[in-house]
Amino acid sequence: MNWTSLAEFAAMGGYGLYVWGSFGVTALVIAGEMISLRVRRRALLAATPTADDERPTHVAYPEGAA
Repeated sequence: MNWTSLAEFAAMGGYGLYVWGSFGVTALVIAGEMISLRVRRRALLAATPTADDERPTHVAYPEGAA
């Protein structure tokens, strides 16, 4: 396929709306998935205690370490 102008390329031989619409929907789905993963990761990290939150009681720490 040879296009002589950018407008012909964008029109894609009459299928431009379908082609570019498909690209747009795909981009939105991927962006939504990335946002969803980020939100879920932050929620998981907020719900998970860190190493500094609690120390196990069965471990003997040297003087002044606690």
